[in-house]
Amino acid sequence: MPSTETSPTSTLELIQSTSVARLIAEAIAEQVVQGALSPGTRLNEVALAQQFGVSRGPLREAIRLLEDTGLLRQEKNRGAFVREIRLAEAADIYDVRAGLDALAGRLLCARITTTDIATLRKLTQQMEKLRATDIDAFHQLNLTFHDTLVGMTGNTTLLETYRKLTKQLVLFRRRNLSSPMAIPNFAQEHSRIVDLLEQRDADACAAALLQHALGGKARMVQDGEMAGAPDGTP
Repeated sequence: MPSTETSPTSTLELIQSTSVARLIAEAIAEQVVQGALSPGTRLNEVALAQQFGVSRGPLREAIRLLEDTGLLRQEKNRGAFVREIRLAEAADIYDVRAGLDALAGRLLCARITTTDIATLRKLTQQMEKLRATDIDAFHQLNLTFHDTLVGMTGNTTLLETYRKLTKQLVLFRRRNLSSPMAIPNFAQEHSRIVDLLEQRDADACAAALLQHALGGKARMVQDGEMAGAPDGTP
């Protein structure tokens, strides 16, 4: 009767292969987030395998992982593509993320430190120094602020879910959103959130984060409709 035990060598190879696939997945995801791979783009497996110096096996595992996160989609006999998100789906994702923002604020009020507050305050101060035309810089600071805030809760599941949804929203924003934003007003909203965290006012902080996120959704929907973005209807 054949042995069902896994040899140490094969176990190590499996771990190494999985680690390589995850690293490749993270690298491809970063290219999507940064816009190097735009929505609708077909992935060239040969080129990517050469770029990362790996065989097709780890690369395909990386693609499977990214499909699970919602960044890629696979078509039979055609390969993998960067997903395109319609306006209606983006709005649904925003609703869920708004709830996670509120939860993060509520959880963080119970554990935030003076160092955490200083870190978040520094980000809001950087936002306040931006000009109204510094859209890309504000967008990056905004992502950093919220990712940092959620990370400070210490809740790994919350952070992983939040990051997954944020990356999916990039698939919509990169395609159609570049309209001017009232940056000073947004900076004030972030500063108010930090004030409430410092006061440890969980209810008010959760409400402020929820309204802040829903305001972002409303602007996204308005800009998307003005830009003629697909709304998800047949």
